Amino acid sequence: MRLDRTGQAEAFDAIGDRYDEAFPHKEGQVASAEWLLTSLPAGARVLDLGCGTGLPTARRLAEGGCAVVGVDLSAGMIALSRAHVPTGVFHRADIADLRPGGPLDLGRFEAVAAFFSLLMLPRAEIPLALRTVHHLLVPDGLFTLSMVEADVDDFSIPFIGSTIRVSGYLRDELRAVVEGAGFEILEESSYTYAPATADVQPEVQIFLRCRRHT
Repeated sequence: MRLDRTGQAEAFDAIGDRYDEAFPHKEGQVASAEWLLTSLPAGARVLDLGCGTGLPTARRLAEGGCAVVGVDLSAGMIALSRAHVPTGVFHRADIADLRPGGPLDLGRFEAVAAFFSLLMLPRAEIPLALRTVHHLLVPDGLFTLSMVEADVDDFSIPFIGSTIRVSGYLRDELRAVVEGAGFEILEESSYTYAPATADVQPEVQIFLRCRRHT
């Protein structure tokens, strides 16, 4: 499969810390990070897949005693993560780099968090990305993710002064795709979110808390 990331990383390089200004309240991410912290043993390895600025997820997990590893395609976001979470280990990489036999072997993790990172992929790649997450997890490892509920595929939208391409699913289809990749969905929640910027429309955010079951 040919990967097309044209302009995606560059958009987030340009956005920088304005991302946290545009999304100041991240209740879903905070709640899911707390779920991980109460479910994992001390010192657990956790991968923040699409770590962005490192806020709030990577920082909270690190504060809670987890060994945090972050991955993001944007060099600018990786720089911010390293500044915000000095105890974390961060890599500029594509999720495709983490596939079995791929160029970046990070080992295995007790948990993976992927908040609004899978939506940056075309739909054809999302099941492959989920199988990569499955590969990265230890047996019975935990996986928490979020997506915006939308029936779109690789659709261009204005985003904080830049343009990005996003994909999404309606709720039942998202659940089917996640379960089809070998995950048991333990909990689901949703939030209606209005970003603090005029060029990002209000959205419904779906959060799933899952366990690798095969």
